[in-house]
Amino acid sequence: MPERVSLNHVAIVLHQPRYPENIGAAARAMQNMGIRDLVVVDPQDCDLTRILKMATHSAIEVVEEMEVFGDLKEALEPFGYVVGTTARTGGTRHGIQSPSKMAETLIPISKENRIAIVFGPEDRGLSNANLRLCHMLVTIPTSRFSSLNLAQAVMIICYELFSAGSPKATELAGRLATRHELDGMYDQVKDILVRINYVNPENPDFWMAKIRRFFTRMQLRAGEVSILRGICRQIDWYSRKRYLDGIKDKETKP
Repeated sequence: MPERVSLNHVAIVLHQPRYPENIGAAARAMQNMGIRDLVVVDPQDCDLTRILKMATHSAIEVVEEMEVFGDLKEALEPFGYVVGTTARTGGTRHGIQSPSKMAETLIPISKENRIAIVFGPEDRGLSNANLRLCHMLVTIPTSRFSSLNLAQAVMIICYELFSAGSPKATELAGRLATRHELDGMYDQVKDILVRINYVNPENPDFWMAKIRRFFTRMQLRAGEVSILRGICRQIDWYSRKRYLDGIKDKETKP
C-alpha cells in the first residue's frame, strides 16, 4: 500500500482573492480532491451568496467551515510547513518545484504537520515578502501563457496532492516548527546579527534571505528551533555581561 499525503492536514490558503466566485470554485475543487480546510486572507469581496453559487451544494461545508483572516502572517502561524505558488521564476525565487515533486515531498511531512498551500491575488500573485514566509515554492508549468484562473490552479495542486503516492515506506518528518515559531526565531537571529554587525542594519531582511533559505532546507523541528533560540539568548546575555563588565572596569580604575 503506497504512502500518500495526509489530506486532512492540508489547507488551501487564498491570499487577497478579488472575486467571491473564485473562492467558491476553489472550494468546489478542494471538495473534489478530498481537501476540506479553506483559509481566506483579506478578501476584496467575500459575498457569501456569490461564493456558494460557484461552490455548489457539494462544497457547502467547505465554505461554511472556512476561516477568514486579515493578515497572511497571522493566518500561517499554526502551520508547520508552507508552500507558496508562483508563476514567476528567477531572481530571489529559488528552489521552485513542480506540482508533482511538491506533492511527493509533502508525503512524509504531512503525517505529523499541518501544511498550507498559499495562492496569491488573481492579478499579481504572491509578493516577495509573502514568499519569504514559505518553505517551498511551486509553479504550474504552462505553454506561452502562464496565467491560470485561481480555481484552475487550486484544482491542479489539489489533484497532485490527491494522486501522489510513494511505493516505499517513508520516514516520518516529526513535528516541524510552526510558522509562528520560525518567525520568532528569525526575529531573534536578525536582532543578534545586526547587533554584532554581521548583517547590514539598513537592510537586514535582504541579508536574512540567505539565512532563511539555509534553515528552510533543513526543515527545522520545533525542538531544534528551541535550541537555536536558546543559543541566541545566551549570546545576548554574554554580550550584555561583557559590555557591563567593561563599564564597571572603567569606573573602578583610578
